Amino acid sequence: MPERYYIPKTLENWKWPRHINPYHNEVQAAAVAWIRSFGAFSPKAQEAYDRCDFILFASLAYPLHDKARLRTGCDLVNLIFVYDEFSETGNEGEVQAMANAMMDALNKPHTPRPEGEWVGGEITRQFWELAIKTASPQAQKRFIEVYGAFVRAIVQEAADRDRKHIRSIEEYFELRRDTISARPAFALIELDTNLPDEAVNHPVIEEMTILAVDMIILDNDIASYNVEQARGDDGHNIITIVMYQHKTDIQGAMNWVHDRHKGLEAKFMDLYENNIPKFGEPVDTELARYVDGIGNLVRANDQWNFEIERYFGKKALEIGRTRWLTLLRKERLEYTGPLLVDGSLL
Repeated sequence: MPERYYIPKTLENWKWPRHINPYHNEVQAAAVAWIRSFGAFSPKAQEAYDRCDFILFASLAYPLHDKARLRTGCDLVNLIFVYDEFSETGNEGEVQAMANAMMDALNKPHTPRPEGEWVGGEITRQFWELAIKTASPQAQKRFIEVYGAFVRAIVQEAADRDRKHIRSIEEYFELRRDTISARPAFALIELDTNLPDEAVNHPVIEEMTILAVDMIILDNDIASYNVEQARGDDGHNIITIVMYQHKTDIQGAMNWVHDRHKGLEAKFMDLYENNIPKFGEPVDTELARYVDGIGNLVRANDQWNFEIERYFGKKALEIGRTRWLTLLRKERLEYTGPLLVDGSLL
């Protein structure tokens, strides 16, 4: 009989509720048309990609942005997930070439990309060319820094995959804090602010950032584990790593995640309520909005996981309520792009 397991409800008591940007419907059509125009995937893969509804993720992640800056958020989410899909089937050298193309495009947003380059280079160029029109100087600087760390970490993930290397739990978190792409997403919270480095890099804010990133890692990995193990790409997932290190089963690993998540949440809320640093206005108001944006992104990530078909097919809402899941049979992908999940098998 197929194995069943229970996904913990990690955010039952999280302070930040679901909140969606009012410009979602207005921005969606243009953002979807833009990413489809590149022809990055086969028709089958594009259909699966569309069902992921990445625009919904951006609208949940940036509920306070105006229309132009929401579009930047939408384009970033599309860019990240295109890179994610291609990198998952690439070796270290191929993924390094993708990373090089994207970083070069960020630094030369008005320069045409070389003929024959991976499509992500041009996607990155167009994303950034539009984004810098409404991004503050500090947001631009911070984004390039953290996006560079993200793409380098994805290259390292590919290297681990090539070598079939399974990291320890703490080694995994060290790398995953960059591969999860949360920091680039956090940087876009700042699009219409000019927070100084001493505010964003303050030890308390940095600790809160890491706590939030770790919660996003855990929520993402418990949602994506089933699909990833089915296609043989679960070596970079906390569930696999906990099972391997603690010699436990899937449910034991899920329970471990729940306990770790609760500890992270408690630390985050203690800092949020008692230790936010003060710098004077207008920095304090902008920093408060930034921290709330981080808290909201934790909610947005988890909410999106159970509202779209990326991980649970058409049973996503039902699984979000019941949290019971059936292990999918292993089936490797034969094309680049997302997998259409057969909800009847979950």
